[in-house]
Parts: sequence; structure tokens; C-alpha cells
Amino acid sequence: MFQEGDWILVRYLDKKYLKRLELKQSLNVKKNTLKFSEVIGKPDGIKIGKFEVFKPTLEEIIVLGFERKTQIIYPKDAFYIAFKLGLSKEKRVLEFGTGSGALCAVLSQLAGEVYTYEAVERFYNTARKNLERFNLGKNVKFHNLDFSEVEVEKGFFDAAFVDVREPTPYLRKLHTSLKEGAPVGFLLPTSNQVVELLKNTEGLFGNVEVLEILTRYYKTVPERFRPEDTMVGHTAYLLFCRKVIS
Repeated sequence: MFQEGDWILVRYLDKKYLKRLELKQSLNVKKNTLKFSEVIGKPDGIKIGKFEVFKPTLEEIIVLGFERKTQIIYPKDAFYIAFKLGLSKEKRVLEFGTGSGALCAVLSQLAGEVYTYEAVERFYNTARKNLERFNLGKNVKFHNLDFSEVEVEKGFFDAAFVDVREPTPYLRKLHTSLKEGAPVGFLLPTSNQVVELLKNTEGLFGNVEVLEILTRYYKTVPERFRPEDTMVGHTAYLLFCRKVIS
């Protein structure tokens, strides 16, 4: 049952709203009003008038609720990244380039521990604030540091993801910090960044893959079922590889 203080997802026709349940608050859309007092004590999935009310998923929290000081890693990329890294609760994952914390939130749901590093203080503060606001990331260790400044134990991490403008200078340190055969991923907005990274992975990382993910949504009206008028196309290239030992 919904309780005061819970975060809720409200659907009104094709619009979605992420709201916190406060007894005296309401949501007004096109002369229709949802009083939050009518939601408290009701079950997930309740429909009140033209409003549908649900507990939000992690994807909805990130897209609708996270403050953004940087471009976030879109959920279409973030959940695939987590899948490719082969995470489980027994594994320790490294992330550097925390940004606004979107991927960090996803990693924390699946890994045992997440060590995340962000050199820019305002980004670091935003990421912490985002996760704390939604009671996420209890297993995340935040660091306001550039990964180049960090002393890490050899073979300490089971997997890693890198989202920085120039990843090449970090490759040897990244290689040292990973366990044998560990997977690592990189997010790269432009093709020239991909080419530069490919030139520098030889001897350190193998099983290299490069891909991008495109998502196209469809209108859910039976009488005019068709693609939405706009879509999220290219957001970034994803490069995945595994640590190798010569």
C-alpha cells in the first residue's frame, strides 16, 4: 500500500509524472486533479479518475527524477552495460566518470559493491544527492577524485566501466586494477574517440566489441498504432572488452 513519503509514478494519458506523496498535495493536469490523500493507503496500480498510479521503476526514477549536471547515460544503454559486465552480488565493480549518477544507480542494484570516482566536485555532489534522494546506492563508495590519483590493489575489481573524455591515459592502471579476464566497458560519444581507444587496447584488452543501441517507441492507441514522432537515436558508442595477459 502507498504510504506518505513514497515516490509514485502518475500516468495521465501519454504523460508521466514522478511525485512524492504528501498528504496535502495534489497533481493538476488539464483541469483534472489527483489528490494525494486519495492515493495514500491504496495499492500499487490504482486508477483514480483518469490517473494511474504506480510504484516507479529504477528507469523511471532516473529519467524523471535525477538532477542532471551532465548528460546521463540513458537507461537503454545503462541496463545493457550492466548486463555486459556480468554483475552479481558477489562482485566488486569500478566506475569512473560518475557524472550525475545514473549508471551508478543501475550498477548498485546488481553488484555487491560499487567504487565510483568523479573528479569534478559539482558532478560528484549531484550524483550523491540523486542517489540519496531516492534511497539508492547503499553499497556505493563515492570518491571525489580522478582515477589517476587513486592507489588500488592489483586485481581488486571484477568489472569496470569508464565514462571520461580521454580514456586512453587510464588504460594501464585500469588493466592493473582488474582481475584476470574481467570485463570492462567504455562510453564514447564520437567515432574518433572509438578509433583512438581501439588503437591502444592491443596487449591489454581482448574480445573487443563496439556497438550502439537505438530505441524506437510506438504509439499505444489501437486506432493509430505507429512509431512515435520522435525517437532517441545515437547517444553514444559502447565499447566492451576483457582484460588479457600477455
